Amino acid sequence: MPAALSFAELSLTAWLLALGAAFIQGLSKSGIKGTAVLSVTLMALALGARQSTGLLVPLLVFGDIFAVVYYHRHAQWRYIWKFLPWMILGILIGVWTGKDLPESVFKWAMAGIILISVAMMAWWDLRKSQRVPGHWAFAGFVGTLAGFTTMVGNLAGAFSNIYFLAMRLPKNAFIGTAAWLFLIINVFKLPFHIFVWETIDLEVLHINLYLLPALLLGLLTGIWLVRCIREQFFRRLILVLTALGAVLMLLR
Repeated sequence: MPAALSFAELSLTAWLLALGAAFIQGLSKSGIKGTAVLSVTLMALALGARQSTGLLVPLLVFGDIFAVVYYHRHAQWRYIWKFLPWMILGILIGVWTGKDLPESVFKWAMAGIILISVAMMAWWDLRKSQRVPGHWAFAGFVGTLAGFTTMVGNLAGAFSNIYFLAMRLPKNAFIGTAAWLFLIINVFKLPFHIFVWETIDLEVLHINLYLLPALLLGLLTGIWLVRCIREQFFRRLILVLTALGAVLMLLR
């Protein structure tokens, strides 16, 4: 069982990192792709690898609700039904394999997943061809990986993005479909964090209340930024900062 988080014992540095993570998570949910990995990294630096995964889930659900309200009309449900069972399988594998891992091993596993996610996104950005397989076996493989990584580290984005790109979804359909998928998945994860891993309790929800304004600010800022910035430059900056964050997590 992981050590319980204590609201009163969090340092100023931990709070600043957690608020930054919540803000960046808001950017991600409002459509700034590639930022969620940095949010996960900052939260892990603030609170520890395993505890941070549970603390983020209620914030993710709130952000998903916002995204669903904003983009729901663009969702393509046939792609959700194809991908969802594989993600659930991956989550169940993650619950079983991650439950009794020591914190030090969990930290290394999470840092490794972060670095792999960064490498995947960087590789995808540098490819000349954006074609990927559309076969059901590809969806099964990528979906299971997405489910496992979302349970262990809330890091399914790199894998799910590749699947949706394979389906040639337009921008708004991409965001709306992903919004519904992750709302379902993050709600599905809640009982495992509460009753199996015990990483969500009343103290965690108390901390979430103080992080909620930063998430809201990130959501509103993200909507504005989508119209104002060059996404490619922003993504590359995020990838560099995230990789550095993962290295810092290993040295922590």
